[in-house]
Amino acid sequence: MLERISGSLLDPDALYASNIELFHSPELQGLNLVMGFTGFADAGHVVKQINAELLDSLDAQPVAVFDADQLIDYRSRRPHLSFVEDHIQDYQEPRLALYRLVDGLGKPFLLLAGFEPDLQWERFARAVVNIVEKLDVNLVTWIHSIPMPVPHTRPVGVTVHGNRPELIEGISVWKPTVEVPAAVGHILELRLVEAGRNVAGYVIHAPHYLAEAEYPTAAVAGLEYLGAATSLMLPTDRLRESGREVSRQIAEQIEASEEVQQVVSRLETRYDEKSDGIVRRSLLANENDELPDADDLGAAVEAYLARENPGQ
Repeated sequence: MLERISGSLLDPDALYASNIELFHSPELQGLNLVMGFTGFADAGHVVKQINAELLDSLDAQPVAVFDADQLIDYRSRRPHLSFVEDHIQDYQEPRLALYRLVDGLGKPFLLLAGFEPDLQWERFARAVVNIVEKLDVNLVTWIHSIPMPVPHTRPVGVTVHGNRPELIEGISVWKPTVEVPAAVGHILELRLVEAGRNVAGYVIHAPHYLAEAEYPTAAVAGLEYLGAATSLMLPTDRLRESGREVSRQIAEQIEASEEVQQVVSRLETRYDEKSDGIVRRSLLANENDELPDADDLGAAVEAYLARENPGQ
């Protein structure tokens, strides 16, 4: 009788092709890793916006690229392309890759970003754990977002999980005991914890009535929480600007509908009642429980550098 097998029989390291010179470079050792997978549990398109902002704003070097043909069910999630008059162009090839990026202060980190695999989850998880161990990753953080009955007029909520209590205590605003559909990030977190690696997952709470649209304010909150956990200066300026425009559009739509006004008002009342008396420790919020803007963060960084290098 065969033994019960946990995981895949296939070689997990054959799932990706690596940039050998960069992959084995000492500069990749001991970095922090951020993960974001699109395709599931992405209310407000938070993960999509965060991945795009990091890859567009920061210098990204591919470290490893995963084999999409082994991980994607193309017929259930068909890629897009453009048909232009008499020819086909702009095929949007599914991509899942590990990148080396450098933050706003010149600090390198790793980003695993792209589609959530449809297939071979255990093999993929083993491959990621192997990479984390080979590169001796310091901390793995990952992010996704869910729709919640919360108003857009209140601070963006977050639930934190993992095996780093100092990153969880006082931050999570919702601590349920529920059974939920698994995402590949959950499986990775389980396998990373089993391997004794540091991991923290962030669930951003997006207003349910904005879940199908891009909600930049929630993406900004996600970047700030990831940045605080990993001590990285992540870019948010463009998303903040987009968030201001989206907020203006939301305000106009609410102003035009008394019914929508009542819905938002009820959500505000319930939010305030449940939040009354709850003291939350935030890595980011100021005394008004608002996230700092880019100028505030820049001033804080300058003050920190002055303390660290008083003679310069």
